[in-house]
Amino acid sequence: QVQLVESGGGLVQPGGSLSLSCVVSGGTLDEAAIGWFRQAPGKEREGVLCSGISGDSTYYSDSVKGRFTISRDNAKNTVYLQMNSLRPEDTGVYYCARRTWYVAGCSLHYAFPTWGQGTQVTVSS
Repeated sequence: QVQLVESGGGLVQPGGSLSLSCVVSGGTLDEAAIGWFRQAPGKEREGVLCSGISGDSTYYSDSVKGRFTISRDNAKNTVYLQMNSLRPEDTGVYYCARRTWYVAGCSLHYAFPTWGQGTQVTVSS
């Protein structure tokens, strides 16, 4: 059974940085698309970024372009979300999700079947 565990969240001041990790167990990463999503209080969950099997990135949110990057280490079964120049509106619970790449790549038209439990990110002074 594939499981995802996020870590690295916390409290950071505006303009600061955080690096989130998503560790995948019970399955390989080299045939998986891994997406990062977030949900702010009172809002719907939204897509942030997705990592493809070639190490490519798909941005779901224009608001994070130039500030967030995604990377993966297949040997460690880990995908990272580096978040710089954080803003209060980046506050929320961040989730990673997995899909077999050949099903739908990073497309948001299809659901990601496997999700982590989330990690809280709070950007506040």
